Amino acid sequence: MKKFLSVIAAAALSVSLVACGGAEEETSEENVDGGSSSEENSTLVVGASAVPHAEILEEAQSLLAEEGIDLEIEVFQDYILPNHALRDEEIDANYFQTPGYLAMQIDENGYDFESVGAVHAEPIGVYSKEYATLDELPEGATIIMSNSISDHGRILPIFERAGLIELDVEEGQLATIDDISSNPKDLQFGSTQVEARMLAPSFESGEGDAVVINTNYALEGGVDIDQYGIAFEHEDVLQPNLIVVRSEDQERPEILKLKEILQSQQIQDFINERYDGAVIPLTDQ
Repeated sequence: MKKFLSVIAAAALSVSLVACGGAEEETSEENVDGGSSSEENSTLVVGASAVPHAEILEEAQSLLAEEGIDLEIEVFQDYILPNHALRDEEIDANYFQTPGYLAMQIDENGYDFESVGAVHAEPIGVYSKEYATLDELPEGATIIMSNSISDHGRILPIFERAGLIELDVEEGQLATIDDISSNPKDLQFGSTQVEARMLAPSFESGEGDAVVINTNYALEGGVDIDQYGIAFEHEDVLQPNLIVVRSEDQERPEILKLKEILQSQQIQDFINERYDGAVIPLTDQ
């Protein structure tokens, strides 16, 4: 009886091995005909702001899949956590920040990060429901702005270019409120500062005489950019939005392919068509 059971077990094992071998052969043949299976693809996890970054990454997913890379997108609602997640190796790259913000975060937190390239720029805009131009802002007008110091270096030059303030800042340095040397209308920049993601809700609720909003949050918050935008960063000072990685990964093939796809003509065309000038595609910087 034991001998009989042993024979049956051996036969079953033989059939099982043959079946497995057949499946492998079929899989192999399918891969030859249909390309690499998802099991053979490498995976890249990228953290991003919801709009426009995650939307741009979604457009790139199929292009990366054709190159054997499965792109997973992790959406973040603020500007702090994406760098924490990159440092802690929870994601492979992030795509949301500008050079000024990246430099500030590296200086404050000691991150060992590098930018591998730029994808687009989002002009910060000044929005108002009551006034059509910056010149119309009244004496003592309250300007609601981000509490991020790196954003101040982008916001204040908008008002300087319009002739409303003067800045005394060293070349190459980001301006701060303390650098305002002349402010004839006594515009109130420091009195109301909120997290960048709360700027659109502040605008919609009618707070302040003007609200300065990062374009990604204006888009995400449904702010009518054409109707309410009264001034924007000038093209010659636009800050690129970067693909940022840990320094040891900057030559990683999947990262370089991500950069190539995000800077491709197809993605540039998508950005132009989708955002109609609110987001500006960039070549490498």
